[in-house]
Amino acid sequence: MSKNRILIIDDEKDLCFFLKANLEARGNYVVKVASSGEDGLYLAERFKPHLIILDIMMPVMDGFKVLEELKKNPKTMAIPALMLSAKHDDESKIEASGLYCEGYVTKPVQIDDLRNRIRKILKLRKLK
Repeated sequence: MSKNRILIIDDEKDLCFFLKANLEARGNYVVKVASSGEDGLYLAERFKPHLIILDIMMPVMDGFKVLEELKKNPKTMAIPALMLSAKHDDESKIEASGLYCEGYVTKPVQIDDLRNRIRKILKLRKLK
């Protein structure tokens, strides 16, 4: 059985290390990390992930702009994105939803909760 590919786009290196290590150790995943929006857009086209976990608050290009660019690009528009952010406000959740993200998880995140969300999104994608 092939492993699902996940791309994490987040500038918090410690969090990325934690998520990558836990997802790969406790799930059927291969995880790549991009520490900026620009790198994330580049990797999304080449790595062809099954799911993108995307932070909102990043320097230069925030997660909303990254998501907008992903959805404009025919090569990446169908990749589901799960927002992972420290922003708990309704406006951010509404904006993310308007950009066709598959879910919104707030930091700090419980790894089991995140894994459950990932499994649900990937399962729904396979049913389509």
